[in-house]
Amino acid sequence: MTDAVAPATGGASAETQTTAAAPTIQPVTKGYARYALWLLMIIYTLNFLDRQVINILAEPIKNELGLMDWQLGMLTGLAFALLYTVLGIPIARIAERKNRPVIIATSVAAWSFFTVLCGFAQNFVQLVLARVGVGIGEAGCTPPAHSLISDYVPKEKRASAIAFYSIGTPLGALIGMSLGGIVADAWGWRTAFMVAGAPGLLLAVVVLFTLVEPRKKLAVDLAAKAAVAGPTFVATLAVLKGKATFWLLAFAVAIKAFIGYGQQPFIASFFFRVHETQLAQLAAQASDMLGFKVGVMSFVAVMLSGLSGLGGVFGVWLGGYLADKMGAKDVRAYALVPALAAILPIPFYVLGILHADALFALLFLFVPAVLTSLWYGPVYATAQSIVPPSMRATTAAILLLIVNLIGLGLGPLIVGGLSDFFALGLGLGKAEGVRWALVSSAVLGLIAFFLFWAARKTIKNDIVS
Repeated sequence: MTDAVAPATGGASAETQTTAAAPTIQPVTKGYARYALWLLMIIYTLNFLDRQVINILAEPIKNELGLMDWQLGMLTGLAFALLYTVLGIPIARIAERKNRPVIIATSVAAWSFFTVLCGFAQNFVQLVLARVGVGIGEAGCTPPAHSLISDYVPKEKRASAIAFYSIGTPLGALIGMSLGGIVADAWGWRTAFMVAGAPGLLLAVVVLFTLVEPRKKLAVDLAAKAAVAGPTFVATLAVLKGKATFWLLAFAVAIKAFIGYGQQPFIASFFFRVHETQLAQLAAQASDMLGFKVGVMSFVAVMLSGLSGLGGVFGVWLGGYLADKMGAKDVRAYALVPALAAILPIPFYVLGILHADALFALLFLFVPAVLTSLWYGPVYATAQSIVPPSMRATTAAILLLIVNLIGLGLGPLIVGGLSDFFALGLGLGKAEGVRWALVSSAVLGLIAFFLFWAARKTIKNDIVS
């Protein structure tokens, strides 16, 4: 990372015209860039903590409110994703010309408030509405954050920097599941929501007063006003229309997200339903070893979050590092690394889910946690590199719209529906129902692999900045 970086604006003539009036970037020091990346990563960690804490709480929520698995899928997926994806576009358009730190701070405060509100829900409808509120708040996080990061760091470090930010995904899931399980064991699932949401209200203040907007203020004249307006949404779509790489990566990641988001709400339920007796024994052994009582939910939460979360943190970092390292010699590495992330985890995941031993299954899931996380840095960095700087936030929002409508919106709902179908429609029972729903969804990674692989053929021609 260099002390002062201004992003390049090269590319095709049409793209150059759209950036000619773009506001210039005030370079930041190396030390401040590091601080900003850490702060943004912590924000994204809270983003995923508040989004994913419901996964470890799914079983007690299901039991108390009398829900079906498809309703759990609705709570963890579609209820959150609907406005989260739709509002990402207009918020990103604002982020192209307004103060991005202010947008992020407002978003953090909003999603944190609605996470706390989840703990007060008395029925399914109230919990759905609270989850919709969380989605509304979180819509303002990643598009402006990706845009800021691309202004803070040089192009050759972009995948690593965005991968560092993306560590918030597994780290947030790790903390959310472990914290949620431990708090729920001691004080119930409602308190877990309140504990998860409270820190964000304080962090919003930190963001507001310490995160800087690197765009220079422009003179108040007609040229400046035109620059502040920036390219239109239609202009951004017109540029993306000619970028085959963007669409291949977007739909490949959408399938990856469908698998990941679809499985997450049910993985803890899988262990509770399939390995209940073994889990009780393992929790008792852990209690004897540690000298204090460890509840079954706490044991599962810590094991799942520790193995998958730490594996994910390492995988996200490794994917960004490999992409930047290999991409310096061959830019196709930015598509190759995600392709490996799509195909390699499948056999490990299926073996873990089908194995009869609970501890083996828990440990075996560490491998796919590492491998499946390799795509974050390369994909998001490529999305920022195939458009001019003034289109980056909008491009990130369009990518997230596709990914989250398909992945987050439909993944949990369909995997939950499959679980109900296998359990009730085929008469396998709720334990085997959720097992085969997880296995069935994992195989879809093959489709993502072929899409990522196809992007290797187009990526050289599509990168402009």
